[in-house]
Amino acid sequence: MYGESSKHDNLECILQDQSSKPSAVSLNFLKEITNNFSDERVLGKGGSGVVYKGVLQSGEIIAVKRLEPSMAGSQSLFQNEVDHLMRLQHPNIVRFRGYCHETVWLYTEFEGQKVFAEISEMLLCFEYVPKGSLDVHLSGGSSEFDWHTRYKIIEGICNGLHYLHDQIDKSILHLDLKPANILLDKNLAPKITDFGLSRQFDQHQTISSPNRVGTLGYMAPERIDEGIITPKSDIFSLGVIIMEIITGHRHYPGVSGTSSEDFIELV
Repeated sequence: MYGESSKHDNLECILQDQSSKPSAVSLNFLKEITNNFSDERVLGKGGSGVVYKGVLQSGEIIAVKRLEPSMAGSQSLFQNEVDHLMRLQHPNIVRFRGYCHETVWLYTEFEGQKVFAEISEMLLCFEYVPKGSLDVHLSGGSSEFDWHTRYKIIEGICNGLHYLHDQIDKSILHLDLKPANILLDKNLAPKITDFGLSRQFDQHQTISSPNRVGTLGYMAPERIDEGIITPKSDIFSLGVIIMEIITGHRHYPGVSGTSSEDFIELV
C-alpha cells in the first residue's frame, strides 16, 4: 500500500513540475484523478477519443485524452502523436505532460459467449487550457472578442504553425488544423493541439498520400483531389480559420454549405 502511494506521489510530482519532460503514467493513477473516467469529468469528445479533467492532489488540473481503442489505426495514431509531441515546446502548442499505454484483460461477451478480451488503453496527458476550443467561441459568434483579441489569437496560431514548419529540426505538418484543435488559455492565447494526423516533413519533398483523412472545409483542394501534402496544406487551413475569426461566422464553403459567392460577400 505504501509502495503504491509513493508511486502516485512521484507521478504527482512529475505532472506538477513544469520543467519535467513527458513521461509514462500508470493507468490506475489516471483512473484515480479522473474519478474512473466518469461522465462528470468529460471536457470534450472528438473523433479519436474523449478528454477528461484530471484533478491532482494539489488541486492542479490536467487534461487526459483517452483514445478509442476500437478505432481503426488507433495504435499508429497514438505512436505518431507521442513521437511528435515529445519534440515540441512552444507557448502556442499545448504542453504535453505524459502518456500511458497499458494492456488490460476484460471478461466480456463476444458472439453470445463470455470471453477474455485484450484491450489496449492509450492515454495522453496535457496542460489544462480553461477557455476550451476556439470552435466553441466561433459557434457563438466571435463578436465577444474585440479586434485586438482576434488579432492576438491569429498571431498566436501563426507563431505556433511557424514553429512547427520552420523552427524545429524536422518540420511537422499538422494536417488537421481547425478551430476545434485550437485551445484558448485564461488570457485567450491560442494553443494548437491534436497531432494524431501530423506528419514529419522534409522541406525538399512533396508527399503524395492516398489517405484523405481530415476535416472538409479546412483541407486544401490539392490534398482532397490528388492526395498531395505540403506545408501549403496547413496554410490553407490557417487561411480558413483567419477568415472565420475575422468575420465571426462559420460559413466557409464546405463547412456549412454556404456558396462561394455568399461567403465572399460576407468577408
